[in-house]
Amino acid sequence: MIKRAAAAAIGGALAVAAVPAVLGAVGFTGAGIAASSLAAKMMSAAAVANGGGVAAGSLVATLQSVGAAGLSTSSNILLGSVGSAFGALLGGARSAPPSPPPGGPRPAGEQPGENVPQVKPSKPPLGPEKHEK
Repeated sequence: MIKRAAAAAIGGALAVAAVPAVLGAVGFTGAGIAASSLAAKMMSAAAVANGGGVAAGSLVATLQSVGAAGLSTSSNILLGSVGSAFGALLGGARSAPPSPPPGGPRPAGEQPGENVPQVKPSKPPLGPEKHEK
């Protein structure tokens, strides 16, 4: 259970730390959109689609806002929760070895299925046998 808790904590921390790093890597920086980046291409496409400007509340505008100012506290909490759940899911994915039966191993003669009377198949009825030729 401790491994799952550790995986959850790591998943949450990675999720919160990864968002600003990924946004910076694609060009949404604190100083604005980096030239010749994926963010610049997204902004250009959004401006062309909108007749020359980027609409407020669009994906490009939102990502630039997060790249410049970071995520809000509530967004960090939500992102950390999702990352923790995902980390716990991945951390608990490994199967545990099978556990012994309750009470430890059983002595001979007390194994399940032992000392169960076996039913013998019934004999066919006796009578004249006919053989076809």
